[in-house]
Amino acid sequence: MRKDIQIPEVKDIYVAAVLDYNEDFRTYDWNAYIINDGKQIIETVLIVTQGYDDKDMTAPMRHMIKVVPAKGFARIEFLEQSVLRLNNFFNITYFQEDKMFERRFEFPSNSVIIENAVNLPVINKDGVLAR
Repeated sequence: MRKDIQIPEVKDIYVAAVLDYNEDFRTYDWNAYIINDGKQIIETVLIVTQGYDDKDMTAPMRHMIKVVPAKGFARIEFLEQSVLRLNNFFNITYFQEDKMFERRFEFPSNSVIIENAVNLPVINKDGVLAR
């Protein structure tokens, strides 16, 4: 029975932290984005985020994005500086062509720093990719 269940592999979907300039506060802030580098839209994107370590755990945050276009991206949330010391995970569930996909992305503790930034697909900015 279990061998009959097919779990599709997530391809061309990324979660990244990008250092954006905040016009209102005149500061640079880290924001999490979902990136769709594929050729098809993804729909009903459900995201659960949480930070944790041996002693502390943040409350889970839930987000929903209706559509992320092909070769597109969407902002998930602001990453407050104090939670970047924690391991932060993003459970992403979405639909593509009537199939459900799911993957967990994680930023290990203290990994969201400018020294770990790479050029990101689609956004064409530098940022830190989640594993």
